[in-house]
Amino acid sequence: MPDTILLPDILERRAAGEPDRTAYVFLDENGSEAAALTYLELHQRALAVAQELGSRCMPGDRALLVFPQILDFIVAYFGCLYAGIIAVPVNPPRRDRVQDATRSIVFDCRPAAVLTVGAMIETVRPVLEPICPVGHWLAVDDLPPAHADRTAIAAGLDSVAFLQYTSGSTATPKGVMVTHRNLLANEEMIRQAFGHDRDSTVVGWAPFFHDQGLIGNVLQPLYVGATSILMSPATFVRRPLLWLEAISRYRAHTSGGPNFAFDACVARAGTGEAPRMDLSSWKVAFNGAEPIRAETLTRFAETFAPYGFDARALYPCYGLAEATLLVTGSRKGRGPTKLDLDIEALGRGRYADGDADRIRAVAGSGRVLPKEALRIVDPGTGRICPPDRIGEIWVSGDHVAQGYWEKPEATAQTFRARCADDPARIYLRTGDLGVLVDGELYVVGRLKDVIIVRGRNYYPHDIEHTVQAAHPALRIGGGAAFSAPGRDGEQIVVVQEVKRAYAPEDDVTDIVGAIRAAVVREHELTVGEVVLTYSGQVQKTSSGKIMRAAARKRYLAGGFEVWSPRVEEPAQLRTRS
Repeated sequence: MPDTILLPDILERRAAGEPDRTAYVFLDENGSEAAALTYLELHQRALAVAQELGSRCMPGDRALLVFPQILDFIVAYFGCLYAGIIAVPVNPPRRDRVQDATRSIVFDCRPAAVLTVGAMIETVRPVLEPICPVGHWLAVDDLPPAHADRTAIAAGLDSVAFLQYTSGSTATPKGVMVTHRNLLANEEMIRQAFGHDRDSTVVGWAPFFHDQGLIGNVLQPLYVGATSILMSPATFVRRPLLWLEAISRYRAHTSGGPNFAFDACVARAGTGEAPRMDLSSWKVAFNGAEPIRAETLTRFAETFAPYGFDARALYPCYGLAEATLLVTGSRKGRGPTKLDLDIEALGRGRYADGDADRIRAVAGSGRVLPKEALRIVDPGTGRICPPDRIGEIWVSGDHVAQGYWEKPEATAQTFRARCADDPARIYLRTGDLGVLVDGELYVVGRLKDVIIVRGRNYYPHDIEHTVQAAHPALRIGGGAAFSAPGRDGEQIVVVQEVKRAYAPEDDVTDIVGAIRAAVVREHELTVGEVVLTYSGQVQKTSSGKIMRAAARKRYLAGGFEVWSPRVEEPAQLRTRS
């Protein structure tokens, strides 16, 4: 055994010390318990996977993890850790089609094996094999548990534990090399920030191939010795309140998701479908992975207060795959903070309090955590910004990953930044823009997404929010704003989905007019073109982030199907996600 206690060692010790303690429970689409794993069962099944991998692959080889949202994924993941194989979780092919992101990941990591379950091999192998010609396909559910001792592997703190591919919201997905040191550092940061112990039950539905789902909902509970209650993202989408029911039923301490998850629960509760629940056990309701909206937090707290939810449990946070997961977090039991920023100053890249008529409410994303450094830096000069200036968020600490898989130039640019005012420390450039006020981080946008018009900065998610509130036909979370070449130079383009089965008396002209008027009123900005399209056509990442670069590319290629109130949604569009 290595001297340093790594995550696979923690599992092995829990299996020996608490063999019958439940590690994971998986709920089906009705909320019933469909599967469970004790620490001993997980250890023995992971050991069987490791032994099989050890006979087929060399330490350091990559293994593609292609699973639906089931507990077998966790078995495969720890089997890779036990064997010294670099796990690469991916979004499984759907409807006999490999997603562009998954295709890119396969080409990038060049796997030596594919791990899945027997029921998927027949359907997945013919689809993946043309781009993934590996010799080893392993159905982990077909392997009997192993009972031998685990063979020690040469895994050090700085060896790569797995590749966490980025969401691809602004560029092609890149493989973040997460080391054992990164995992241990960030799991400890999460433990302290969330106030976790072995009794801190977690409920989660985020995809396992996403950093929030894997590192937060799967690995953190194992790290502290707690139980994790898991469900499918598809189940959440169909029945958002089943998530809250699970929190109530299992008396969960921690659960959360992207901002849209909280909006979805409020919307469903508004239909009168809310079941009987007691949410008083919920102490950390984390909100992250996309822009956090202050009004979302307020609405959620008001809607679920009658069900025992305490607004002080709301826990905004900020993180990214390049920093393993968590960077900043609220104080447990404090609740969220909010700033009312002057829109004019924000457009000039500055922070100032605003008057009631011209403000943008920004929710805080938490405080800087112990054993990390966070700076707000001018991306042009590399110098720390004055307190009133918006800048790029730079982060340093043991949780910052090693770099991007086989991309030395991108690694140097993103992970090896040096601040002119702090040259001794190496920083991660997050690409996100924000400001620190009284120790709280406020994230205002993404550097690559900023739209500059006449020297003023506009943040796309603000424009999108305004657009979607302009008319009842427009789908919340289904739009993208970006700049594109126009007749007189760069223009603002809005691509916006219309709700399914919407049959209004208003025609396209009325809807577009409402959008233009709202954007002028709220942002003093003229939209060059508005494209109305069908539901599901604006591409998102697995965590719900709008892929604006992909939307811009598709717009320039004329690829959006234009919506008409008198034309039924084409069948080929209804099959798309």
